[in-house]
Amino acid sequence: MPPRFDAACPECGSLERHRLFVLADRAHKVVRASSDVLHIAPESIIGKYLRSRCGRYTTLDLFRDDADVKEPIEKTSLASESFDHIVCSHVLEHVDDRRALAEMFRLLRPQGSLLAMVPIIEGWVATYERPEITSEADREVHFGQGNHVRYYGRDFRDRIRSVGFSVTEFTAEGPEVVTHGLLPGEKLFVGTKP
Repeated sequence: MPPRFDAACPECGSLERHRLFVLADRAHKVVRASSDVLHIAPESIIGKYLRSRCGRYTTLDLFRDDADVKEPIEKTSLASESFDHIVCSHVLEHVDDRRALAEMFRLLRPQGSLLAMVPIIEGWVATYERPEITSEADREVHFGQGNHVRYYGRDFRDRIRSVGFSVTEFTAEGPEVVTHGLLPGEKLFVGTKP
């Protein structure tokens, strides 16, 4: 919410965030070739793209039966330092993000990167979350979707840094927004493990 008309590409079905991810990777090589990638709550459009680029592609999802690992991102059974990249697109607003960020930091190898996208309101200094809001109807009113537990503010970067990542970001701007049907200002955050 609010509705986004023409969000999905009529040819491939990609959403704005999928297109931004691919554009950022093509321009800045955020996913190293032949790397080991963990994709959280895998989206088929990004999954197809990643499979063509990485060495080992692993999926994790708590609910999907077709995931390689069916566990919560806040605490997995996966070995520490198992992955070069973790893709986590529009997941952190659904879960205990502080625990999830710490777990993803643990799973990454040194110089590994977390590639994260979240709904963010840049005009807000702080993330808006209220744990006492539990009904789907109330969450939709407060957070834009019945299964969201927060709307991020500019402090999202601090949350990523709080577990040890350094942060860079790629933003949908100008001609790319028009040409590729992106959401103006949408961001791909890259958290790099030292």
